[in-house]
Parts: sequence; C-alpha cells; structure tokens
Amino acid sequence: MMTHILLINCPDQRGLVHQITGILYIHNLNVISNGEFVEKSSNHFFMRTEFSGEFSQEALLKDLKAVLPEKVSIKLTDSSKKDIVILATKEHHCLSDLLIRYTFNELNANVLAVVSNYDVLEELTGKFNIPFHCVSPEGMSREEHEEAVLDIIRQYNPEFLVLAKYMRILSSGFVSHFPNRIVNIHHSFLPAFIGANPYAQAYERGVKIIGATAHFVNNDLDQGPIIAQNVIPVDHTQSAKEMAQAGRDVEKNVLAKSLRLVLGDHVFVHLNKTIIFD
Repeated sequence: MMTHILLINCPDQRGLVHQITGILYIHNLNVISNGEFVEKSSNHFFMRTEFSGEFSQEALLKDLKAVLPEKVSIKLTDSSKKDIVILATKEHHCLSDLLIRYTFNELNANVLAVVSNYDVLEELTGKFNIPFHCVSPEGMSREEHEEAVLDIIRQYNPEFLVLAKYMRILSSGFVSHFPNRIVNIHHSFLPAFIGANPYAQAYERGVKIIGATAHFVNNDLDQGPIIAQNVIPVDHTQSAKEMAQAGRDVEKNVLAKSLRLVLGDHVFVHLNKTIIFD
C-alpha cells in the first residue's frame, strides 16, 4: 500500500503536534506512524508523519501553513522509489552490494546508471543491465571532467547521487547542483590516517576498532552531515589485508543503511548534522 510522508521542521511552539495531526484528521487521513523532536539548543521542531488516505495536496498544504509558524519547511512525499545515479571508481564492494540489493528489491531506489572515471567496473555493472558511463579525467582539467560527468547525470535527472567509493574530490560547484542529495561513504580513520593504505597504517598502529561513516557531501571534505556510522572490533591477530576486508564489509553495510534512511525520507538536515527518525 502506498503511504504518504509529511516532513515538517520549524521554530518550536506550543501545540504543534496537536495542530498538525488535527489538520490530517480534518482531511480524513489516517496516521500510521509519527515521530517528533525538539532541538533545544536552537528551539527547533522536527516531525515525520506517515499517513494514508486520499487528499488534495494543495488543500492540505494550505491548511498546514495556516496553523504553523511563518518560518516553516514542509515536504510532502510518498513511499515510492527514488531515482539515483551511482558514482564509482575501481573498488567494487559498495557498488556490487547496492546492485544486488537493487536486483532483489531491497533498495528503495531505481538505479538509473553508474558513472565512473575508470572502466574497471563496466563488466560488473553490465551483468545487472544498468547503463555504465566511463568519463576518464585524462587530458581534462578538474572543471572539464566534472562538467562532462554532469552532462551525463543531467540525462537521468536523479533525485540523489551515491558515491560508492568514488575516489575524486568534488568541487563546490559540482556539489551546489545537489544540495544534501549526494551520499558518500568512507572509512572512519579520518583524520588520523589520511592518504593511501589507511588499513596498513591502522595495522601498524595496532588499532582496536575499525568503522565507516556515511554522510551528505558539502563543501567541507568528508565533513558533511553524518547519516550513519558503525564500528567493529579488531585485534593483533588480523593482518592489514584482513582488516581491509573487514572494513569493506562495514562500509557497504553502513552505506546501505544510510540509503535506507535517506531514500525512505527519514532524515532531516539541520545546520551540519542530521535529525533521523528511524
């Protein structure tokens, strides 16, 4: 059954939950689930409501705006699949995991295409009958390469981009086309172990936990609002290679969880952090 999702955030004031659910009741809509939260430091209210029933979107939004504060953000969506384009480079683990989930209807998305700066993953992507585009940066400036990638992405008009170990730093100009609509995954050693071979560095330091972070991309490298994280224990008996494999497993699971949250409209972005109703 198709359900509808109402996302509201605004300055907090008394009676907001009563007013919002009252409007839904007046429109003869049935609330299936509801979550609300007030960020006390900024006195900001967030509410996510799933509901069912037939309604006029224009009339519902008009009635909601009439009872809510002037500085309100209202998003009305539904549980249908979101269109995404995946960007990847050479590592297959995140891409292959997403494509398998997509094939077996475990990803609330339509994977429209895969774009890469190498052709390494073309054969893999072809097994799933998904268009693959290779845009080599050789002989191009950063700006020229990004514009070529954007030209391809524009053909598909996706709602979200997913960086499945896409190993190029995106410029602020590129990111500006997709505010809070690019999801990235990376290991959680940053900023301690930067550069190549972070797991070798971790092995040499004898780390006891490894993990991954999924976040929205903004202009600050790997510092956008965090969506999901996880860690697992490791010990001295594991080689750098074994740690890297364990890290890849964490990365793909954290990325999948973050997409479940984002594609299911469970996430609000507030300042540089997320408010998540899961």
